[in-house]
Amino acid sequence: MTTETNTNLLDTPDSAPAPFAPSRALAKPSFFANVMTIAGRELRSYFDSLTAYVVIGITLLAVGGWMFAGDQSFWKTDRATMSRMFEMLPWMITGIVAPGVTMRSIAEEKRSGTLELLITLPVRDSEVVLGKYIGAISLVLVLLVGSVLYPVAMFVFPWKLGVLDWGPVWSGYLGALLLSLASVSVGLFFSSITENQIVAFFITSFGLVGLTALGWAVESVPGWGGDVLAFVSFLTRFQPFAKGLIDIRAVVYFLSIAIIFLVASFRSLESRKWS
Repeated sequence: MTTETNTNLLDTPDSAPAPFAPSRALAKPSFFANVMTIAGRELRSYFDSLTAYVVIGITLLAVGGWMFAGDQSFWKTDRATMSRMFEMLPWMITGIVAPGVTMRSIAEEKRSGTLELLITLPVRDSEVVLGKYIGAISLVLVLLVGSVLYPVAMFVFPWKLGVLDWGPVWSGYLGALLLSLASVSVGLFFSSITENQIVAFFITSFGLVGLTALGWAVESVPGWGGDVLAFVSFLTRFQPFAKGLIDIRAVVYFLSIAIIFLVASFRSLESRKWS
């Protein structure tokens, strides 16, 4: 006689309740997440201090004064144009805006010791550099958007002073953005090689204004010298955009400068490991 054993399926090993599984380790934040976290922190720091208000306020006041005061002001030319604004913007971006927003980005972090604390977090040097760069560019974008109030107020509402050709305006803003991308990258590099934000400001300002002022010298330097100066001058590269032309060579030039100095900033941070 065969004895059958009734087996409860619930008691089989395959169907037994699984033991409590330990929770999975939290996934490491992605490169993009780290960069945007640092960028957001950087942008907030501008508005938590006076940096954003001073840079934006001085720039908009200077541009407005240049447009509406003097013998060649908007009122004297009697034309529906924003050319005066784009005469002033390159000088403000290179002399005030880029140095002002980048002077403390890395220099102040190094001086106060918070850079080492930041680096000990699960972020890479490249993420720190790119995050701070995006944060600085975001503030410049706020400034450029704010300056759009000038053409809107003058030609759309409330003044309606004439019919404005918006083509040169938008190409001028594209040129200003490209100029800002290059200038902020240069400023970030100089901020990475010093611990003094005032030193970083003046080195950046002198360097960028010097590159811009080379455009003045182009006409006075004959032969190949003029071509060389025109090739590296920020002002000469920017001028076609202010006239309504999009120069692809200038686009490549500004983007190349931005990339080169971002890489240089990364190498500057990386070199601290060997010091």
